[in-house]
Amino acid sequence: MSLQNSARPNLELVAVERIISELRAGRAIILRHNGQQVSVLGVESVQAADLTPHSRLILTAARLRWLGMERAGGGAIATNQIGATEAIVELAQGRVAKVPAQLLPTSEIEQAALILAKLALVLPAVVVTPQAGLEGALTADASAVHHFAAARIAALHIIGRAPVPLDGAEDSEFVVFRGGEGLRDQVAIIIGAPDLRQPVPVRLHSACLTGDLFGSLKCDCGDQLRSTAKAMAANGGGIILYLDQEGRGTGIGNKMRAYGLQAEGFDTFDADEVLGFEHDERHFQFAAKMLQLLGISHIRLMTNNPLKAEALRESGLNIVETLPVLGRITAQNHNYLATKRDRGGHMLARNLDVAKGAK
Repeated sequence: MSLQNSARPNLELVAVERIISELRAGRAIILRHNGQQVSVLGVESVQAADLTPHSRLILTAARLRWLGMERAGGGAIATNQIGATEAIVELAQGRVAKVPAQLLPTSEIEQAALILAKLALVLPAVVVTPQAGLEGALTADASAVHHFAAARIAALHIIGRAPVPLDGAEDSEFVVFRGGEGLRDQVAIIIGAPDLRQPVPVRLHSACLTGDLFGSLKCDCGDQLRSTAKAMAANGGGIILYLDQEGRGTGIGNKMRAYGLQAEGFDTFDADEVLGFEHDERHFQFAAKMLQLLGISHIRLMTNNPLKAEALRESGLNIVETLPVLGRITAQNHNYLATKRDRGGHMLARNLDVAKGAK
């Protein structure tokens, strides 16, 4: 049952939904835990007036790892040891090559603040300030933030479905789910009439505005999406889960920041790490729940990414076969694909080597 439709909604989780929207809008929120209460503001929105002598900049483990500092739960720095707000933002955005002050451990409430920043799809760095209260600010409990993702998966449900004929796959139906990751809807495209008594061809496709819609030459996403739909239509049907996970889960704004760093010479994984993201911020447990709600338990997974197969297996699905999905290779995406092969373990070796030899 969804939070929206429940007669007795979990008010703590509702509060988390609301503060995610507040943080994304650039407004401060209040987090509480075990009698402690702090204000949290995304670093993109911080102003000098928001800072006190007790304010701390919280950075992710990925950002600190790029700086050569291993911290499992991220790290905190007193803002009055960094300098002006411009210096704080530059440090959070990766424009500073080292931490300019002592690095302190983070509390559970500060780790929850970083989770919120990622859910809000803003830069994953926050300023936390001890506060007794903040006029007009919404409040939530840090423990509810830590449990939020699992609760959203449990609340996943279908809200609508309709036939949508596609080019090359006219017999297709779109099924829209509410719940899952963040506050965003997710879509399953059922192509043809797959036999649910047999392993069903399935592709988990993360949304890519630049590739899927505009045909960007920097990736092969659009080619993978359209070729998969046509292949399923020609071979008895299948299901594509179209997941709102732009930029490997970082959001379109952060994806463009990463593209900017790639233009400076960083590869796709290093660019994300500079910004404070792990190499892949996506989660696929809710995708497994979507398939289960559609009555699917055995699948033939169409992917190059071993992490997707691992996540679905851990969620209880039986993957009987993994099939690669090959897109076009261009001068602009060859290095990107090679990085995914060499550093991410993607199954791309054969077609990349052929393309390199043809140059």
